[in-house]
Amino acid sequence: MSVATTNGDEPALVEWIDNHCHLPAGAEGDELVGEARRAGVVGLITIGTDLASSRAAAARAESTESVWATAGVHPHDAEVNGSPATSGPGWAELVDLLARPRVVAVGECGLDYHYDHSPRATQRQVFDAQVELANTLDVPLVIHTREAWDDTFAVLDAASVPSTTIFHCFTGGPGEAARCLERGAFLSFSGIVTFGSADQVRAAAALCPLDRLLVETDSPYLAPAPHRGAPNRPALVVAVGRGLAEACGRSINEVAQATTANARRAFRLES
Repeated sequence: MSVATTNGDEPALVEWIDNHCHLPAGAEGDELVGEARRAGVVGLITIGTDLASSRAAAARAESTESVWATAGVHPHDAEVNGSPATSGPGWAELVDLLARPRVVAVGECGLDYHYDHSPRATQRQVFDAQVELANTLDVPLVIHTREAWDDTFAVLDAASVPSTTIFHCFTGGPGEAARCLERGAFLSFSGIVTFGSADQVRAAAALCPLDRLLVETDSPYLAPAPHRGAPNRPALVVAVGRGLAEACGRSINEVAQATTANARRAFRLES
């Protein structure tokens, strides 16, 4: 377990859940999970972004204690061979994956207008289908949104916001945070909260109620300071949590306890 102190008193054990990471297959993934456990990470959720990665995430979760998975289609992968991902045979398998006990959410899905790897209309169509799927199955929805806030909210509002919605790797400011919170969503903060240029993200974290706060690495991307430039790892959720605590003006213990409880509640995790 990682160790923190409370008000300069005796150290206390701190437990974390990395609610969004991308674990590699094989021995490398095993090593990352082991390192994370030694750092005090008691749970990890490995994320699907297309059929193949969702299948691999489910297999990892089923073979590794304290790891869960999601299954979904990232906006980059919304178009497959010139057609929406929802129109191929892989969609049925994706739905089947979501029936597995260790697969706990739809996603990550959403809109990405920064890269536009898939046409925007197709992104919206595939995102809408996954919002509907989360509602139909009554499972959490994990959202990726980049430079697409208005359309993201429009799709959610038209389809009905799922009862549990997580904005992963939150990159907005206080205004976007307020719009998410109005819809009952959780805000999940990544290593960006430690970046020197991320004042707006830290301001959003400061206004987020403690019961809507989550922490993630999004590894292998977005390593927190002072590890920027190196591949991110689930063990570094501890550094993300430290930065988040500073942004919120709260103790590390308080943020660790709250985000761990929130992740268990949001994703309905069982050991």
